[in-house]
Amino acid sequence: MSVRAGAVHRFALFDLLAAHGRILVALIMRDVQTRFFGTPLGFIIAIAWPVSHIFLLILINGAAGRAPPYGDNASLFFATGVVPFMCFNYMSRFTMLGVMLNKPLLAYPIVKVGDILFARAALEVLNAAVVVIVTMAILTAMGVDVKPPRPQEAMYALLACMWLGLGFGIVNGVIAGIFPFWFTPFALFQMVLWIASGVIMVPDELPEGVRYWLSWNPALIGVEWMRSAYYEGYGLGELLDKRYMLGFATASIFIGLVMERTMRGRILQ
Repeated sequence: MSVRAGAVHRFALFDLLAAHGRILVALIMRDVQTRFFGTPLGFIIAIAWPVSHIFLLILINGAAGRAPPYGDNASLFFATGVVPFMCFNYMSRFTMLGVMLNKPLLAYPIVKVGDILFARAALEVLNAAVVVIVTMAILTAMGVDVKPPRPQEAMYALLACMWLGLGFGIVNGVIAGIFPFWFTPFALFQMVLWIASGVIMVPDELPEGVRYWLSWNPALIGVEWMRSAYYEGYGLGELLDKRYMLGFATASIFIGLVMERTMRGRILQ
């Protein structure tokens, strides 16, 4: 009887996971329809938008005639700052928006807030991968050598930035599900993070007091991590604390999931 009961339990668990997987796939397909307008042109626009942000910032800094603090190519230096921050930024923003835009689906008991959050996060991972590939292809066409000396570290940096963005997105998505106006202060806060994340500067060159406060910003660590994969000797200071960034991101995800569980009723109101 115990063997048979165990088999029944495994089949029930498999059916539950399969049903949950179908819900996630359905939510992802719905997000594809809404995010990309259900057309190839919409997909191109969704990819071109962050790519245009990246190259606009590269061109602005290039036009200013700023010499790169590291390496001999300004476009590569600024790209190593913009790309990881954009991966974090877009993951957090659109994960949060997933709750606001898909809130009517919560009227169906089978759909949970966590399903919406993780479906949108999965879509953002795919979108970020395409954006990174397109950006590298354009830079290569411009004659820039985009291959990092430590490609494994570059990949880890991008994944860590998206992991951090997921944590920010879940926490703020739950808050926005209760208070829709939260998107505005969140967007303003991301502008502050942009300035404080070392995208267009080298934080180690700043005064010690400024570096101390910047060291609490986990997004800055993601940028430092990416640049350490490209430039020998970069990130040897105390700012590149990978364990702090990963711990902060993991704690944010855990706190966000606990918030979602405890505040589910208020989000449904």
